[in-house]
Amino acid sequence: MAQAKTRVLLADDHALVRRGVRLILDGEPDLTVVAEAGDGAEAVEKARSERPDLAILDIAMPRLTGLQAARELSRLQPDLRILILTMYDNEQYFFEALKAGASGYVLKSVADRDLVAACRACMRGEPFLYPGAVTALIRNYLDRVRDGADLPARAITDREEQILKLVAEGHSSKDIAGLLVISVKTVERHRANLLQKLGLKDRLELTRYAIRAGLIEP
Repeated sequence: MAQAKTRVLLADDHALVRRGVRLILDGEPDLTVVAEAGDGAEAVEKARSERPDLAILDIAMPRLTGLQAARELSRLQPDLRILILTMYDNEQYFFEALKAGASGYVLKSVADRDLVAACRACMRGEPFLYPGAVTALIRNYLDRVRDGADLPARAITDREEQILKLVAEGHSSKDIAGLLVISVKTVERHRANLLQKLGLKDRLELTRYAIRAGLIEP
């Protein structure tokens, strides 16, 4: 009897990247791409309708980032395995990815070498980390043991982060309310909380903060 293929959802805002990754995955006997998404929000929708086994998410995407989508998918579909595929060799993103529920972190620069192995490791329930990430993880652990400290808490909530990203992308409060299915009043309250928490004055400063935090591309 033929082995059931791992059904993959692929989310990246660049069609060329999706095509290249799809070629790699569809060329394997045990993997098949069943859905593609161009942003994080669409990835969540496609995961709901297609029920894939594995989601491969880019970090920098419109509407919802890969990390935001990973958090949402972990909540909605706890059995879904998640793999982050990114160009960012960045410790902060790596740790955020683990906290968001990802099982692996693969760099686009070595996707042709590592991606298939990472998919298979995820489906076996094993983490997949590129060598630099392993070094970062060990160093972080040793630092925490030495200092007797936990990872610092995030300054803002998941919902505030969603709203921060959408504000920075130029959406109005009315647009954001429609996208997140909440009231305009709630959006304005979250926005005021963000300005107060982060010590910022206006939309421009929120946008600069969102770029520094990797929520949107400059």
